[in-house]
Amino acid sequence: MKQEGPILGRQLPEGFAAGPMQGFSVIGEVTESLHRFLLDGWSFDTPPPRIEEDLSFVPKDREEVLYIYMYRVAQNMSLQNGKHWRPAKIQLLGNRDDGVMYYERAPLYLNVFYLIGFHSKFRSDTERLMGWSLLRLHDATHLVYRPRKYVLPKGEAVDSLGRPWRADAEDHDNLVMEKVALSLVDDLTVGDAINFFTIHEAPYRPFLTYRAMCAVEGYLVSGQPTTVRMERAVPMSDERPAHERAGGRLGRMELGGARQRLPIGPPGRDIRPIPDEEPDSEE
Repeated sequence: MKQEGPILGRQLPEGFAAGPMQGFSVIGEVTESLHRFLLDGWSFDTPPPRIEEDLSFVPKDREEVLYIYMYRVAQNMSLQNGKHWRPAKIQLLGNRDDGVMYYERAPLYLNVFYLIGFHSKFRSDTERLMGWSLLRLHDATHLVYRPRKYVLPKGEAVDSLGRPWRADAEDHDNLVMEKVALSLVDDLTVGDAINFFTIHEAPYRPFLTYRAMCAVEGYLVSGQPTTVRMERAVPMSDERPAHERAGGRLGRMELGGARQRLPIGPPGRDIRPIPDEEPDSEE
């Protein structure tokens, strides 16, 4: 069946407006933060290692190289949420009085996996570089830690309190922070790594795998608030059942009369019930 006209997504009701996508660059920012965190921690007299994303790159002389390659992204199945719209955090935590209601979907929680390979001219230097990277990344409690940015449909960037967004905003109990955690994981076997390096036409190198956990925010939707009408609450009756005590505990219940046994099967004919006592037999 041929489709007539463009394919359109779900349209918003009249009077509602959608803002721009605001979380599509998070994965790239996590990668850049990982590069910067490693370079900022180098405190030796020698030049810092070179960071490369091309696994087939072969350095010259005695240059040390860190190969950082993002190879897999998966949804965090432990933090799944529904896709229905809900009031945005800037609506619940902020003090906005512009007469507009803001809605958002729950963020998409992701696990981003990185392969970090090591290269040096001598094997001992490669292992030393791996040990330094392990200790350095062990201190990375959060690769990204900043106030979460919300972009309104009008283009204004605010934080969860409705204030203009700033990376160095003052801390507050209701300020929602964007956090990206990093942890060492065992995600690739040696056979997987050999195939991975072979596909990229690169020699096998010692490697580590890390997992970064982040959240991707969608867009905000603004609209006029709606009026919710509910029936007036009716006070509860003070009368209690006879078997219920004043404290709410159940007391003794009065049992009804003996229940009659229901006959099973069709009704019988010419049946005489067996007497309870047998008549005395004649001697």
